Amino acid sequence: MTLSAVATRYAKALADVVSPAASAIRPENALAELRAFEGVLSESVELKNALTSPAVPVARKRAVVGRIGDQLGVSRIVRNFLFVLIDHRRIASLTEILHSFESVIDERLGFARADVSSARELSEAQRTALNAQLTQLTGKQIRTRFAVDEALIGGIVARIGSTVYDGSVRGQLQTLGRRLSTER
Repeated sequence: MTLSAVATRYAKALADVVSPAASAIRPENALAELRAFEGVLSESVELKNALTSPAVPVARKRAVVGRIGDQLGVSRIVRNFLFVLIDHRRIASLTEILHSFESVIDERLGFARADVSSARELSEAQRTALNAQLTQLTGKQIRTRFAVDEALIGGIVARIGSTVYDGSVRGQLQTLGRRLSTER
């Protein structure tokens, strides 16, 4: 099983626990708590090495995670999830699991993720208009991440899942070039 398949399996399991209305924690809160723990983990090379090393006993790893959880105010559900990752030697995959968890939750709530690259920073009005167009295209609410790509001459490129909407000048020139070459 590939690492991304493993990450998705853990992400879906956590989503199954936090998604029901009767859950003690909302998915957004679980994500925020896990991100806080991930932040602590990424700041300390020694902590990361200790939690991923097979030489450190699992009980000691659990104690460390428990103490960090206390300091961060992590819920019981998230703490238990972190313990499962420790027990199954998957704590090193936490970042990938978080990305998968975010995608699973968005999918269950009817959202789609869009990565938009533009030649320059978009204004708030442009962002709003673009979100509305992407929502209309997909029929889903869109969560958009915007980035500036210096390689673009102009326009934008939007990626939603495996679909790419290329509205860049380069993409339009390439399309025009293909049309002209086929008309000969």
